[in-house]
Amino acid sequence: MSHSHTDQERKIPLIEVENLKKYYAIKGGIVTHTTAHVKAVDGVSFSILEGETLGLVGESGCGKSTIGRALVGLEKPTEGKICYEGQDLAKLPKKEMEKIRTHLQMVFQDPYSSLNPRKHVFEILAQPMLYHKVSTRETVEKDMVRILDMVGLPRNVLGRYPHEFSGGQRQRIGIAKALSLNPRFIVCDEPVSALDVSIQAQILNLLKGLQKELGLTLLFVGHGLGAVNYVSDRIAVMYLGKIVEIGEAKEIFAHPVHPYTQALLNAVPIPDPAEKNKEHYLLQGEIGSSVNPPIGCRFHPRCPYATEICRQKEPMLLETGSESVHYAACPIVMTSKEAWK
Repeated sequence: MSHSHTDQERKIPLIEVENLKKYYAIKGGIVTHTTAHVKAVDGVSFSILEGETLGLVGESGCGKSTIGRALVGLEKPTEGKICYEGQDLAKLPKKEMEKIRTHLQMVFQDPYSSLNPRKHVFEILAQPMLYHKVSTRETVEKDMVRILDMVGLPRNVLGRYPHEFSGGQRQRIGIAKALSLNPRFIVCDEPVSALDVSIQAQILNLLKGLQKELGLTLLFVGHGLGAVNYVSDRIAVMYLGKIVEIGEAKEIFAHPVHPYTQALLNAVPIPDPAEKNKEHYLLQGEIGSSVNPPIGCRFHPRCPYATEICRQKEPMLLETGSESVHYAACPIVMTSKEAWK
Protein backbone atom coordinates (compact mmCIF):
# COMPACT_ATOMS: atom_id res chain seq x y z
CA MET A 1 0.00 0.00 0.00
CA SER A 2 1.59 3.29 -0.99
CA HIS A 3 1.42 6.01 1.64
CA SER A 4 1.38 9.06 -0.63
CA HIS A 5 -2.39 9.22 -1.04
CA THR A 6 -3.46 7.29 2.02
CA ASP A 7 -5.34 10.26 3.47
CA GLN A 8 -7.95 9.93 0.72
CA GLU A 9 -8.20 6.17 1.20
CA ARG A 10 -8.40 6.42 4.95
CA LYS A 11 -11.48 8.62 5.23
CA ILE A 12 -13.80 5.70 6.03
CA PRO A 13 -12.69 3.45 8.88
CA LEU A 14 -12.47 -0.26 8.06
CA ILE A 15 -14.00 -1.16 11.44
CA GLU A 16 -16.38 0.99 13.46
CA VAL A 17 -17.71 0.00 16.87
CA GLU A 18 -20.58 1.96 18.39
CA ASN A 19 -21.71 1.60 22.01
CA LEU A 20 -20.84 -2.10 22.06
CA LYS A 21 -22.17 -4.07 25.03
CA LYS A 22 -21.78 -7.77 25.77
CA TYR A 23 -23.49 -9.19 28.85
CA TYR A 24 -23.42 -12.85 29.90
CA ALA A 25 -26.34 -14.19 31.95
CA ILE A 26 -25.55 -15.86 35.29
CA LYS A 27 -28.05 -18.65 35.91
CA GLY A 28 -29.14 -19.74 39.37
CA GLY A 29 -31.98 -21.11 41.50
CA ILE A 30 -33.81 -24.43 41.46
CA VAL A 31 -35.96 -23.32 38.55
CA THR A 32 -33.09 -21.98 36.48
CA HIS A 33 -33.42 -18.27 35.84
CA THR A 34 -31.06 -15.37 35.24
CA THR A 35 -29.91 -13.98 38.58
CA ALA A 36 -27.42 -11.41 37.29
CA HIS A 37 -25.25 -10.44 34.33
CA VAL A 38 -21.52 -10.31 33.80
CA LYS A 39 -21.02 -6.99 32.01
CA ALA A 40 -17.93 -8.01 30.05
CA VAL A 41 -18.12 -5.03 27.66
CA ASP A 42 -20.27 -2.13 28.75
CA GLY A 43 -20.62 0.59 26.13
CA VAL A 44 -17.47 0.84 24.03
CA SER A 45 -16.98 2.92 20.86
CA PHE A 46 -13.91 3.20 18.62
CA SER A 47 -12.89 2.88 14.99
CA ILE A 48 -9.88 1.38 13.21
CA LEU A 49 -8.61 2.89 9.97
CA GLU A 50 -7.45 0.74 7.10
CA GLY A 51 -3.81 -0.32 7.45
CA GLU A 52 -3.66 0.70 11.11
CA THR A 53 -2.90 -1.33 14.24
CA LEU A 54 -5.00 -0.47 17.29
CA GLY A 55 -3.67 -1.87 20.57
CA LEU A 56 -6.22 -2.78 23.24
CA VAL A 57 -4.74 -2.99 26.75
CA GLY A 58 -6.05 -3.88 30.18
CA GLU A 59 -5.91 -6.38 33.01
CA SER A 60 -7.40 -9.87 32.67
CA GLY A 61 -11.17 -9.68 32.94
CA CYS A 62 -11.57 -6.14 31.57
CA GLY A 63 -13.41 -7.33 28.44
CA LYS A 64 -10.71 -6.83 25.82
CA SER A 65 -10.78 -10.39 24.45
CA THR A 66 -14.59 -10.26 24.29
CA ILE A 67 -14.33 -7.21 22.01
CA GLY A 68 -11.89 -9.07 19.77
CA ARG A 69 -14.21 -12.08 19.56
CA ALA A 70 -17.21 -9.87 18.76
CA LEU A 71 -15.31 -8.16 15.92
CA VAL A 72 -14.67 -11.44 14.10
CA GLY A 73 -18.21 -12.74 14.68
CA LEU A 74 -17.44 -15.27 17.46
CA GLU A 75 -19.67 -13.37 19.93
CA LYS A 76 -23.02 -11.69 19.29
CA PRO A 77 -23.22 -8.22 20.85
CA THR A 78 -25.95 -7.67 23.45
CA GLU A 79 -26.28 -4.09 22.23
CA GLY A 80 -24.54 -1.63 19.93
CA LYS A 81 -23.23 -2.17 16.44
CA ILE A 82 -20.12 -3.27 14.58
CA CYS A 83 -19.61 -1.95 11.07
CA TYR A 84 -17.16 -3.28 8.48
CA GLU A 85 -16.56 -0.81 5.63
CA GLY A 86 -19.67 1.06 6.72
CA GLN A 87 -21.93 -2.04 6.71
CA ASP A 88 -23.63 -3.08 9.95
CA LEU A 89 -22.62 -6.73 10.36
CA ALA A 90 -25.76 -7.65 12.30
CA LYS A 91 -27.99 -6.53 9.42
CA LEU A 92 -26.22 -8.46 6.65
CA PRO A 93 -27.85 -11.49 5.02
CA LYS A 94 -26.26 -14.83 5.94
CA LYS A 95 -24.57 -15.29 2.54
CA GLU A 96 -22.98 -11.82 2.66
CA MET A 97 -21.85 -12.34 6.23
CA GLU A 98 -20.17 -15.64 5.33
CA LYS A 99 -18.16 -13.85 2.65
CA ILE A 100 -17.14 -11.03 4.99
CA ARG A 101 -16.22 -13.49 7.77
CA THR A 102 -13.28 -14.67 5.65
CA HIS A 103 -11.95 -11.07 5.70
CA LEU A 104 -12.06 -11.02 9.51
CA GLN A 105 -9.65 -13.49 11.12
CA MET A 106 -8.19 -14.14 14.55
CA VAL A 107 -4.88 -15.28 16.01
CA PHE A 108 -5.49 -16.84 19.43
CA GLN A 109 -3.51 -16.64 22.65
CA ASP A 110 -2.90 -20.38 22.88
CA PRO A 111 -2.10 -21.75 19.44
CA TYR A 112 -2.35 -25.34 20.65
CA SER A 113 -6.02 -25.14 21.59
CA SER A 114 -6.94 -23.30 18.38
CA LEU A 115 -5.37 -25.94 16.10
CA ASN A 116 -7.06 -29.31 15.65
CA PRO A 117 -4.61 -31.86 17.17
CA ARG A 118 -5.92 -34.64 14.89
CA LYS A 119 -5.14 -32.82 11.65
CA HIS A 120 -1.76 -32.22 10.14
CA VAL A 121 -0.79 -28.75 8.98
CA PHE A 122 -1.70 -29.50 5.35
CA GLU A 123 -5.34 -30.17 6.33
CA ILE A 124 -5.49 -27.30 8.85
CA LEU A 125 -4.53 -24.82 6.12
CA ALA A 126 -5.96 -26.47 2.99
CA GLN A 127 -9.52 -27.20 4.12
CA PRO A 128 -10.63 -23.57 4.75
CA MET A 129 -8.80 -22.39 1.59
CA LEU A 130 -10.62 -24.92 -0.58
CA TYR A 131 -13.98 -24.44 1.16
CA HIS A 132 -13.92 -20.67 0.71
CA LYS A 133 -12.51 -21.04 -2.83
CA VAL A 134 -9.40 -19.02 -2.01
CA SER A 135 -7.44 -21.79 -3.75
CA THR A 136 -8.21 -24.68 -6.11
CA ARG A 137 -6.96 -28.26 -5.79
CA GLU A 138 -4.28 -27.40 -8.34
CA THR A 139 -2.99 -24.23 -6.62
CA VAL A 140 -3.54 -25.02 -2.95
CA GLU A 141 -0.09 -26.47 -2.26
CA LYS A 142 1.69 -23.56 -3.95
CA ASP A 143 -0.46 -21.08 -2.00
CA MET A 144 0.25 -22.83 1.30
CA VAL A 145 4.00 -22.84 0.72
CA ARG A 146 3.82 -19.10 -0.03
CA ILE A 147 1.99 -18.46 3.28
CA LEU A 148 4.38 -20.69 5.24
CA ASP A 149 7.23 -18.73 3.71
CA MET A 150 5.66 -15.48 4.92
CA VAL A 151 5.53 -16.76 8.51
CA GLY A 152 9.04 -18.23 8.35
CA LEU A 153 8.26 -21.97 8.21
CA PRO A 154 9.69 -24.54 5.76
CA ARG A 155 7.36 -26.58 3.51
CA ASN A 156 8.23 -29.83 5.31
CA VAL A 157 5.93 -28.81 8.19
CA LEU A 158 2.86 -29.65 6.07
CA GLY A 159 2.89 -33.34 6.99
CA ARG A 160 3.33 -32.79 10.73
CA TYR A 161 0.83 -32.43 13.59
CA PRO A 162 0.49 -29.46 16.02
CA HIS A 163 2.00 -31.37 18.99
CA GLU A 164 5.26 -31.83 17.07
CA PHE A 165 6.02 -28.10 17.15
CA SER A 166 7.34 -25.66 19.76
CA GLY A 167 5.08 -22.87 21.05
CA GLY A 168 6.63 -20.28 18.75
CA GLN A 169 6.27 -22.50 15.68
CA ARG A 170 2.67 -23.29 16.61
CA GLN A 171 1.92 -19.60 16.83
CA ARG A 172 3.44 -19.15 13.35
CA ILE A 173 1.04 -21.86 12.12
CA GLY A 174 -1.81 -20.00 13.86
CA ILE A 175 -0.79 -16.83 12.00
CA ALA A 176 -0.52 -18.78 8.72
CA LYS A 177 -4.04 -20.11 9.32
CA ALA A 178 -5.37 -16.57 9.81
CA LEU A 179 -3.56 -15.38 6.65
CA SER A 180 -4.71 -18.31 4.51
CA LEU A 181 -8.07 -16.71 3.67
CA ASN A 182 -6.55 -13.38 2.50
CA PRO A 183 -8.06 -11.38 5.37
CA ARG A 184 -8.12 -7.60 5.59
CA PHE A 185 -8.53 -7.45 9.36
CA ILE A 186 -6.95 -9.68 12.01
CA VAL A 187 -7.61 -9.71 15.74
CA CYS A 188 -4.45 -10.80 17.60
CA ASP A 189 -5.71 -11.93 21.00
CA GLU A 190 -2.66 -11.81 23.31
CA PRO A 191 -0.67 -13.72 20.68
CA VAL A 192 2.61 -13.72 22.61
CA SER A 193 1.58 -14.02 26.26
CA ALA A 194 1.77 -17.85 26.24
CA LEU A 195 5.24 -17.86 24.63
CA ASP A 196 8.77 -17.74 26.05
CA VAL A 197 10.14 -14.21 26.30
CA SER A 198 12.92 -15.08 23.83
CA ILE A 199 10.31 -16.01 21.19
CA GLN A 200 7.93 -13.10 21.87
CA ALA A 201 10.04 -10.52 20.01
CA GLN A 202 10.27 -12.77 16.93
CA ILE A 203 6.49 -13.17 16.74
CA LEU A 204 5.93 -9.43 17.32
CA ASN A 205 8.41 -8.62 14.55
CA LEU A 206 6.67 -11.11 12.29
CA LEU A 207 3.25 -9.52 12.90
CA LYS A 208 4.68 -6.04 12.39
CA GLY A 209 6.33 -7.08 9.11
CA LEU A 210 3.23 -8.83 7.79
CA GLN A 211 1.05 -5.85 8.64
CA LYS A 212 3.29 -3.58 6.55
CA GLU A 213 3.85 -6.03 3.71
CA LEU A 214 0.19 -7.00 3.26
CA GLY A 215 -1.38 -3.68 4.32
CA LEU A 216 -3.32 -5.49 7.03
CA THR A 217 -5.48 -3.83 9.67
CA LEU A 218 -4.94 -5.24 13.18
CA LEU A 219 -6.53 -5.15 16.59
CA PHE A 220 -3.76 -6.21 18.96
CA VAL A 221 -5.07 -7.28 22.37
CA GLY A 222 -2.60 -7.49 25.25
CA HIS A 223 -2.20 -6.87 28.97
CA GLY A 224 1.33 -5.46 28.88
CA LEU A 225 1.87 -2.00 27.44
CA GLY A 226 5.38 -2.88 26.21
CA ALA A 227 4.39 -5.41 23.53
CA VAL A 228 1.28 -3.46 22.56
CA ASN A 229 3.21 -0.23 22.13
CA TYR A 230 5.79 -2.00 19.95
CA VAL A 231 3.25 -3.00 17.28
CA SER A 232 0.51 -0.36 17.59
CA ASP A 233 -0.19 2.98 15.91
CA ARG A 234 -2.87 3.86 18.46
CA ILE A 235 -3.67 2.42 21.89
CA ALA A 236 -6.99 2.07 23.72
CA VAL A 237 -6.81 1.36 27.46
CA MET A 238 -9.68 -0.64 28.97
CA TYR A 239 -10.83 -0.98 32.54
CA LEU A 240 -13.84 -3.07 33.62
CA GLY A 241 -15.69 -3.06 30.30
CA LYS A 242 -15.01 0.61 29.41
CA ILE A 243 -12.35 2.43 27.43
CA VAL A 244 -10.71 4.96 29.78
CA GLU A 245 -8.09 6.40 27.40
CA ILE A 246 -7.38 6.25 23.68
CA GLY A 247 -4.80 7.99 21.51
CA GLU A 248 -1.63 7.64 19.48
CA ALA A 249 0.75 5.07 20.96
CA LYS A 250 3.68 7.48 21.35
CA GLU A 251 1.39 10.11 22.87
CA ILE A 252 -0.03 7.68 25.45
CA PHE A 253 3.48 6.54 26.35
CA ALA A 254 4.82 10.09 26.63
CA HIS A 255 1.77 11.71 28.28
CA PRO A 256 -0.55 9.18 29.94
CA VAL A 257 -3.52 11.08 31.37
CA HIS A 258 -5.75 8.52 33.09
CA PRO A 259 -4.44 7.29 36.49
CA TYR A 260 -5.01 3.69 35.34
CA THR A 261 -2.83 4.20 32.23
CA GLN A 262 -0.15 5.79 34.43
CA ALA A 263 -0.25 2.75 36.72
CA LEU A 264 0.01 0.35 33.77
CA LEU A 265 3.03 2.27 32.49
CA ASN A 266 4.66 2.16 35.90
CA ALA A 267 4.34 -1.63 35.79
CA VAL A 268 6.56 -1.76 32.67
CA PRO A 269 10.12 -2.67 33.83
CA ILE A 270 12.59 0.24 33.60
CA PRO A 271 15.98 -0.64 32.13
CA ASP A 272 17.71 2.54 33.35
CA PRO A 273 18.98 2.15 36.97
CA ALA A 274 18.97 5.93 37.49
CA GLU A 275 15.21 6.02 36.85
CA LYS A 276 14.48 3.14 39.22
CA ASN A 277 14.67 5.17 42.42
CA LYS A 278 12.02 7.66 41.30
CA GLU A 279 8.70 7.46 43.09
CA HIS A 280 6.20 5.50 41.03
CA TYR A 281 2.54 5.01 41.83
CA LEU A 282 1.72 1.30 41.59
CA LEU A 283 -1.76 -0.18 41.47
CA GLN A 284 -3.31 -1.34 44.73
CA GLY A 285 -6.15 -3.84 45.05
CA GLU A 286 -7.85 -6.07 42.49
CA ILE A 287 -9.85 -5.23 39.38
CA GLY A 288 -13.51 -4.80 40.44
CA SER A 289 -16.41 -7.13 39.68
CA SER A 290 -17.97 -6.99 36.22
CA VAL A 291 -21.23 -8.29 37.79
CA ASN A 292 -21.53 -5.26 40.11
CA PRO A 293 -19.18 -2.60 38.74
CA PRO A 294 -18.56 0.35 41.08
CA ILE A 295 -20.97 3.27 40.68
CA GLY A 296 -19.42 6.39 39.18
CA CYS A 297 -15.93 6.05 37.73
CA ARG A 298 -15.16 2.32 37.73
CA PHE A 299 -11.58 2.92 38.72
CA HIS A 300 -12.30 5.05 41.81
CA PRO A 301 -11.78 2.30 44.47
CA ARG A 302 -8.14 1.94 43.29
CA CYS A 303 -7.43 5.53 42.27
CA PRO A 304 -5.12 7.79 44.32
CA TYR A 305 -6.87 10.94 43.04
CA ALA A 306 -10.50 9.87 43.60
CA THR A 307 -12.85 12.50 45.03
CA GLU A 308 -16.50 12.37 46.07
CA ILE A 309 -17.74 13.16 42.56
CA CYS A 310 -15.79 10.15 41.18
CA ARG A 311 -17.95 7.90 43.33
CA GLN A 312 -21.18 9.34 41.98
CA LYS A 313 -20.88 10.19 38.31
CA GLU A 314 -19.37 8.32 35.40
CA PRO A 315 -16.86 10.36 33.37
CA MET A 316 -17.02 10.51 29.58
CA LEU A 317 -14.08 10.32 27.17
CA LEU A 318 -12.94 13.90 26.52
CA GLU A 319 -10.19 15.37 24.36
CA THR A 320 -7.10 16.07 26.41
CA GLY A 321 -6.21 19.11 24.35
CA SER A 322 -2.90 17.71 23.13
CA GLU A 323 -1.67 18.07 19.54
CA SER A 324 -2.84 14.62 18.45
CA VAL A 325 -6.29 13.12 18.92
CA HIS A 326 -6.09 11.86 22.49
CA TYR A 327 -9.10 11.15 24.70
CA ALA A 328 -9.28 10.25 28.38
CA ALA A 329 -12.09 9.73 30.90
CA CYS A 330 -10.67 11.47 33.96
CA PRO A 331 -11.70 15.11 34.47
CA ILE A 332 -9.99 15.15 37.89
CA VAL A 333 -6.61 14.86 36.18
CA MET A 334 -7.71 17.06 33.29
CA THR A 335 -9.16 19.59 35.80
CA SER A 336 -12.27 20.17 33.75
CA LYS A 337 -15.70 19.90 35.25
CA GLU A 338 -17.80 19.57 32.08
CA ALA A 339 -16.80 15.92 31.73
CA TRP A 340 -19.50 14.43 33.91
CA LYS A 341 -22.51 12.71 32.41
